[in-house]
Amino acid sequence: QVQLRESGGGSVQAGGSLNLSCTASEYQRRMAWYRQAPGKEREGVAVVYRDTGNTYYGDSVKGRFTISRDDAKNTVYLQMNSLKPEDSAIYYCASGGAGTWTNWRYMGDWGQGTQVTVSS
Repeated sequence: QVQLRESGGGSVQAGGSLNLSCTASEYQRRMAWYRQAPGKEREGVAVVYRDTGNTYYGDSVKGRFTISRDDAKNTVYLQMNSLKPEDSAIYYCASGGAGTWTNWRYMGDWGQGTQVTVSS
C-alpha cells in the first residue's frame, strides 16, 4: 500500500497563503488534493498527472490554487493563495486509482489529512 505523507496545514487570515505538500512512498500516476469541510461532501481541489504533466482544478479554486510536482521526490505541492473562510477544511492527498478524479471514490490511496483554517 502506498504511503502518503502530508504537511503544511495551519491557520491563516483571509487573503493569506498556505502551501501544502504530499510525499508518496513510490511513483504514482496521478496525485490529487481533496478537501472536506464539516457536514459537506469531499471535494476535488486539484490533480496532476505525472506522465503528461496535465493539471486540473475544481471550479472553486481556479485562479487561486496551483498544484505542482517534484518527480524526483514523488512529491506534489498545493500553493493556496487568496484564501477565503470557505476554504477551511481538512485537506487530503490522494493518489492512483482509476476513473475521473472528480469523484474521490475513484482514488486509490489516501493520506491522513491536514487541517486548513481561514479566519475572516
